[in-house]
Amino acid sequence: MNTANLQMEGTLLALAALCEVLQRKGVLTGDEIVQALSCAEAGISSRAPGMSEANREAIRFPIRFLRRSMERDGSALDYAAIAAGVGRTRDGTRSGPAE
Repeated sequence: MNTANLQMEGTLLALAALCEVLQRKGVLTGDEIVQALSCAEAGISSRAPGMSEANREAIRFPIRFLRRSMERDGSALDYAAIAAGVGRTRDGTRSGPAE
């Protein structure tokens, strides 16, 4: 596996854990975290005209990963499971309030 992919995996897991702590400590609500991630995803549209759909999806993946990690209900952070969930909903269908 490409080292950059492993670095991205570690970064996403670390950010997901930080989001969880922010929520648990009451610094931000889950809805506030999800709203911030939605704003980040909306920012992609400004670059969209000059990019392929595959490139836009590549940018969206980490944002969607973090959003989906907020839906875990206390289960352990599992990169493969969260990433698979992102992939299943990539067509734009929504699986819950945070997707």
